[in-house]
Amino acid sequence: MQILVIGASSQIGHFLLPRLVAAGEDVLPLGRHPGALHPDWLAGRLPDEMPALPPLKAIVCLGPLNGLSRWLSQTRVSGTPHIVATSSMSAETKRDSTDPEERDLSRILREAETQLSTTCASRGMPWTIFRPTLIYGAGLDKSLTPVVQGALRRHVFPLPAGRGQRQPVHADDIAAAIVAALQRPAGRNQTFAIGGGERLSAAEMFRRARRTAGSATLPVPIPRFILNAAVLVSPGMRGPVRRLDSDLIADNRLLEAALDVHPRAFAPQPETWRTAS
Repeated sequence: MQILVIGASSQIGHFLLPRLVAAGEDVLPLGRHPGALHPDWLAGRLPDEMPALPPLKAIVCLGPLNGLSRWLSQTRVSGTPHIVATSSMSAETKRDSTDPEERDLSRILREAETQLSTTCASRGMPWTIFRPTLIYGAGLDKSLTPVVQGALRRHVFPLPAGRGQRQPVHADDIAAAIVAALQRPAGRNQTFAIGGGERLSAAEMFRRARRTAGSATLPVPIPRFILNAAVLVSPGMRGPVRRLDSDLIADNRLLEAALDVHPRAFAPQPETWRTAS
């Protein structure tokens, strides 16, 4: 039976498809824009533009969790496939944010997690949810890669002050965790936090990204008073600036004990910041 991968063209999907094939799995990729990466690629989009599906061994969703939970609650899939989905550590770290939009995001994620696990339990389908921290690794993320690519275009790299701890996780380590969850009974009916194998300050994370950008850039430190002034000019900056001094980390102990997955330290290379083909 096949494993359906929703959001197969995402940064995690870029690493997951080859891992599943190497594990001997029959993969059925699905995305909004069918690609040439796999002969059986399906076009579709959660929650309302999904194609008819064959009986499946598992469904892995790398797309919006609320879309998956809504679709699954309204759809009778054949059999009892293992449902594996990615959420975000934002479900916890943004729960008490001063930014109402961030609090809403946290609430939406937590509600979607609950709906997904409840639906699966009612139908006898095993489930696994991963809550990653900041993801990088394929040049497709919306956080670090745009900063690096923008700095390379301008030859100027902003380095905001930030004492908060960060734990960037490589997309390939999440892919490895997904494969392990599909193979190990201990991965069933669990929610796993997953962060990188190293914790570092936000300021050091940006400095390391600059050092590995692949081309010379002028470092421009941005002190706290300038960041505070930016908040006064643009209140929408309040959440991002506040988070620079907040810890956005994950406890990997359950992940490591149950799945024997040990994410790598944050050691990017110039190719890390190039968009994967």
